[in-house]
Amino acid sequence: VQLQASGGGLVQAGGSLRPSCAASGRTLSSYAIAWFRQAPGKEREFVATIDWSGDNTYSADSVKGQFTASRGNAKNTVYLEMNSLRPEDTAVYYCAGGRKYTVWSRDYDFWGQGTLVTVSS
Repeated sequence: VQLQASGGGLVQAGGSLRPSCAASGRTLSSYAIAWFRQAPGKEREFVATIDWSGDNTYSADSVKGQFTASRGNAKNTVYLEMNSLRPEDTAVYYCAGGRKYTVWSRDYDFWGQGTLVTVSS
């Protein structure tokens, strides 16, 4: 499965973005989908995840109440709802899919290419 992340961009601090993650020609409804990010000079870190049903989501403590993963109505797109953005949220955001609903990158089997989010102060 090949994922395509899109919807990043430049936004001012305090603004919102909603990057999306989709699979070419396939539904994502059988997979947990997670978002990770990697800022310049830093290691990749977990951001948020949503299970296959869409009924369960989990966000990292650093973005809890700020970022949430969600599924589209057709279940073939997953979004990262990003609110109250801060300059420290600047990073490349990656989506990843797998059978397990976890926070660990090693549990995800396929990845998108990433989309850049830049937050200006």
